[in-house]
Amino acid sequence: MNRVELVGRITKDPEVKMTTSQTAYCNFTVAVDRKFKDQNGERQADFINCVAWRQTANFIGKYFHKGSKIGVCGSIQTRSYENQNGQKVFVTEVVVDDAEFVDSKGGAEGGSSANYSKPASKPADSFTPPAQGTAAAAAPTAPMTKIDDDAGDSAFGPGDSVSLPFEL
Repeated sequence: MNRVELVGRITKDPEVKMTTSQTAYCNFTVAVDRKFKDQNGERQADFINCVAWRQTANFIGKYFHKGSKIGVCGSIQTRSYENQNGQKVFVTEVVVDDAEFVDSKGGAEGGSSANYSKPASKPADSFTPPAQGTAAAAAPTAPMTKIDDDAGDSAFGPGDSVSLPFEL
């Protein structure tokens, strides 16, 4: 099994590029704090190289910037190539399958553009309960949740995908 989950801060603004076949990709580095402090009481970090492709690359390029806290899931990939000097270069990176916001809009410096609202209370006139004795009446229900669509420039557009902080 090859599965990686990281939470950290992006070290520089991600830039979406295109391959010669017009496939979007984005290389970026995530600084991930280590669990323990060193002898001087300082927290150390690992700088993990990541690459995202297609819609995931576009999502990261659009909504994240230097200092944004990001959660990524993917797999470790190794590859090698020969550089301009004829030397073989080995690369280890995380190929990102999913990316998530970790900071809220009003959160820490470098927060992302996510704008989630708390679960809304149910308006009295918008819900009609299912008839008694039906399967729907016995089924568990999820709380009503609303995503603020008044986010201005940070609103999601058609075709954008995002991992939500709740399950539907």
